[in-house]
Amino acid sequence: MPTTDGRQSVSWGQKVMTRIEALLNSGAPKPGQLVSQRELVKLTDTTLGSVREAIARFQTEGLLIPLPKRRLMVPSMDIQFVREAYELRSVLELAAVDAAMRTIPKDTLEFWIREFERAEDAAPGQEHEHAEALQKLDWSMHNAVIGSMHNELFLNVYRVTAIKIRMAVQYRLRVTPFNAERVGSEHLAFLIPMREGHAEAAKGALQQHLDNSLTLALGGTIA
Repeated sequence: MPTTDGRQSVSWGQKVMTRIEALLNSGAPKPGQLVSQRELVKLTDTTLGSVREAIARFQTEGLLIPLPKRRLMVPSMDIQFVREAYELRSVLELAAVDAAMRTIPKDTLEFWIREFERAEDAAPGQEHEHAEALQKLDWSMHNAVIGSMHNELFLNVYRVTAIKIRMAVQYRLRVTPFNAERVGSEHLAFLIPMREGHAEAAKGALQQHLDNSLTLALGGTIA
């Protein structure tokens, strides 16, 4: 239903989905951890009925594993999964570059570029808030690139894969005040060529970004 300002309102069920997804993205609860339906009610500040409805989808997607006594377990991911997940990301994201360059408004690309250029400009005392905002921008930008292909199957496969990666190795990949400059630089390396119409340069830089992310996810370091 439209709101008074003409925007589409978000259903309560979608809000619950979003809140549980945010918990999984943040690593709370952690892989291998058990959680009850009532604990999810408290964590999401919602109702038991709405949580149960949302759980059904997360179980189907393999993001929560049902156990007896209405308990759930957050699945653990091994190294092989992480490698395969990044291979899938590379296939989808590189395929999306051409569509993104055709359909994402230049104003949006300019906004992303400006925000990543500001990656090291946090005011004193606001470094963590700045890093958190950059993290959200990172996730939403990658989703938008995939979304530019207008293929709901691609988008949902990417979404579930990205959540599983974050669940498995988020502590190694989160944007922090210490790595924000590098994160910004890596994103600018492919966003600027996208803005300028240089698809191959954008794809090369995006692949390097994904390779770096995989190295970190597996516990390595990058120069």
